[in-house]
Amino acid sequence: MSITHIERLVRHVAEHRPRIESDPNLIEAAVALVLSPGPDAILLIRRAERAEDPWSGQMGLPGGRRGPEDLDLRATAVRETREEVGVDLTAGRLIGALDDLAPRTPVLPPVKVRPYVFLLAERQAPIPNGEVAAASWVPLADLLTPGAYGHYEVEARGVRFERPGYQVSDGLVWGMTERILTPVLAVLG
Repeated sequence: MSITHIERLVRHVAEHRPRIESDPNLIEAAVALVLSPGPDAILLIRRAERAEDPWSGQMGLPGGRRGPEDLDLRATAVRETREEVGVDLTAGRLIGALDDLAPRTPVLPPVKVRPYVFLLAERQAPIPNGEVAAASWVPLADLLTPGAYGHYEVEARGVRFERPGYQVSDGLVWGMTERILTPVLAVLG
């Protein structure tokens, strides 16, 4: 019997020892990389267009800044996913955390983002809130299709530039989300 994409990712993430960013000057945030079988897929969102959001309109993972009510960043990922798309991660399994990331450009807020990987045995239909324009389960096979990953022209805050990313039916996944997904998807070869 062949091993599924999700089974390979679960093994990889469970064995991974994440690099934790310790700079106290960075705002803490967390995102949820949510996996589900049937077919193996990942939950992606497209952020709503909002002037005050530096990631306005971009494809990403559900998540956000740590709130005072959050015991830790895992709790942030769970709360933000429930608020943004109505998906209950307590019904799933926490697989582990990935490396902390910070934006590479000084025009973005000084945040550190910790991605958490969750596995849901049964897919929940996302119900986007006002912060999210759309949410969908994207098959991992779509991200692994030859030609899905490449360098694309993007625009942020009125500036056009080229960045690596994944072209999916709902848009282009680039920036920090691409930096989270690429090492994970590399495990699948």
